[in-house]
Amino acid sequence: MKPVLFDFTDAQLAEYITDMGLPRFRAKQIREWLNRGAPDFRSMKNLPEQLRETLDGCAQTLPVRVMQKLESSDGQTTKFLLALHDGEQIECVLMRTSYGNSVCVSSQAGCAMGCKFCASTLLGLKRNLTVNEIYSQILVAQWELRTDRFSDKHIRPNGDANNGDVSHIVVMGTGEPLQNTENVIGFIERANSEMGIGWRKITVSTCGIIPGIEKLIEWARPINLAISLHAPTDELRSKIMPINNKYHLQDVLDTAFRFSDVHNRQLMIEYILLAVRDENGDTQLLNCTAEHAEKLAELLRGKNCMVNLIPWNTVDERDFVSPSGNAVHRFQDILIKNGIHTRIRRERGNDIGSACGQLRLNHAKGKQ
Repeated sequence: MKPVLFDFTDAQLAEYITDMGLPRFRAKQIREWLNRGAPDFRSMKNLPEQLRETLDGCAQTLPVRVMQKLESSDGQTTKFLLALHDGEQIECVLMRTSYGNSVCVSSQAGCAMGCKFCASTLLGLKRNLTVNEIYSQILVAQWELRTDRFSDKHIRPNGDANNGDVSHIVVMGTGEPLQNTENVIGFIERANSEMGIGWRKITVSTCGIIPGIEKLIEWARPINLAISLHAPTDELRSKIMPINNKYHLQDVLDTAFRFSDVHNRQLMIEYILLAVRDENGDTQLLNCTAEHAEKLAELLRGKNCMVNLIPWNTVDERDFVSPSGNAVHRFQDILIKNGIHTRIRRERGNDIGSACGQLRLNHAKGKQ
């Protein structure tokens, strides 16, 4: 297995380079390239060509390696299939938006939560990601954006050329972040201190791991918190999200709103709208009837929150269907009538399997 130079301390990197009979200053040059996200040594243009070839044969730059890159048809979303050093694979997504460049990172290889509508959990949990493995996903996206600067291929939705850096992070990829809380916190601290990404531009999404939320409260950084709710009752939520059998809906919300109150931050409620087909082929709403909307409004009335409504995105192995546009808007109208701040979230990259609930392990769906 090739050593990953990004994982070396400065002292270890200097020792590695000098043991090769090279001057110590080469280690500093290599570190600068590593911190920029260089995918290989051939990219390090201020190193001698022979040295670049030698290093490519004996070492690896980052702890993740791009195996496949998929581009959405509108040019605004790029999904990366990344290989880890032990053969596991993860995905991350770069989204070019009107407000900046957002990256959705994975926190685990696989997922143990077992949510019935999601692709990420199909093969179960393999392992947690390290701080460096999570952070390297940002560097992969940053390298892509710097490549964009020399091309007009990618245009932001507002029509501007997309030549900025990563500005926002969402920890919403494969895995449950608060089952890997220490490494996720370490990653966020690093993204803030080394990349200058503000706390309020970082969002962590959880299906409701209460000890993890309490750890975030104790950590006391004003990041954004998103709760994957997806049902307004314990009975229904337990059917589609097994974690609800351990951490019940009201307890999750109470803990999440404590986080929100401490930081005076609006809590984000993620709500995927699900339907199924009955034996006659007719669509039956599963969690998004008018009654469900009223119950959800009762849970959230008077709270500092915003509900993201997300029509279900297709996962081939799951038997759900997306509800009609009329059903989606009716659900939203009921929430708004009850004073709940609500929006229907625009999903990005559906055509490359990078929308909410579509990220998965060991698989990249779409066309290059």
